[in-house]
Amino acid sequence: MTRTVLVTGGTSGIGRAVAARFVADGAEVHLTGRRPEAVERTAAELGAHGVVCDATDPVATAALAARFRRLDVLVNAAGGLPAGPATGSPLGDLLATWQANLAQNLLGAVLTTEALRPVLAPGGTVISLGSIGAERRGGAYGAAKAALAAWNAALSAELAPRGVSCNVIAAGYVEGTGFFGGAVPEERRRALIAETHDGRPGTVEDIAATAHFLASPGARHLTGQTLHVNGGAYTTR
Repeated sequence: MTRTVLVTGGTSGIGRAVAARFVADGAEVHLTGRRPEAVERTAAELGAHGVVCDATDPVATAALAARFRRLDVLVNAAGGLPAGPATGSPLGDLLATWQANLAQNLLGAVLTTEALRPVLAPGGTVISLGSIGAERRGGAYGAAKAALAAWNAALSAELAPRGVSCNVIAAGYVEGTGFFGGAVPEERRRALIAETHDGRPGTVEDIAATAHFLASPGARHLTGQTLHVNGGAYTTR
């Protein structure tokens, strides 16, 4: 049976690479984004279905969920560093920054998953994109990603009895994305790579391959986990 896959934030970077990996596997892939032109272009280039949707908008997310009768793989890849707020006061800016980070990096995944919970198929999987920033100096962004991992653990306990696995991929420094809003200064790039054990930056394909594995039969007993994909820059035991 052809699997149905949904990738939020699938128009660029890691989300696009994940969508492309599942398309290559023969899945029916749906991807979302907030900009209509980017959604249309990316869907056409990859051979996927494109849907304009802001994951932080409950009305749009409910409309997205209504498109599906069955979903085998949900990848919550939407997120990133929000644009800087401008409220006119330091505390107002601080609050706006935290609210924006929580919305984009936690609540979007929560809303999307809850909306699609009824159609998640037995043997399916929910994969959410976390970050090494949850473990080190991540500020509001890191705190939101840490909360994502905590939510994932609770979600796994709820969905695993239905045969649905839930995991987070915590990415380290990954090149080929727009995360930093432009080119990373060479000194900063060298420092990030120096933190790894294998001496190289991550690639979007590294994360896409991990997502593909988590959705495979070989990962059926793997759930409630945060998998750190960072070349050893952050290690666990």
